[in-house]
Amino acid sequence: MLDYISVQQAAIKWGISERRIQKLCEENRIDGAVRFGHAWAIPKDAEKPVDKRKRKMDDEK
Repeated sequence: MLDYISVQQAAIKWGISERRIQKLCEENRIDGAVRFGHAWAIPKDAEKPVDKRKRKMDDEK
């Protein structure tokens, strides 16, 4: 388990809520995330997924 971090650690690392991390895992948006019972294990080197809810400034023009 040394190559994985918890939802809590990922939330701190990426600056988003734990619930958002859980939803991203449920939606298979974090590569390599694995579920163990009720907990998620996220690879240490996983990249933060792009937030599809936000638009770029260029899109608004």
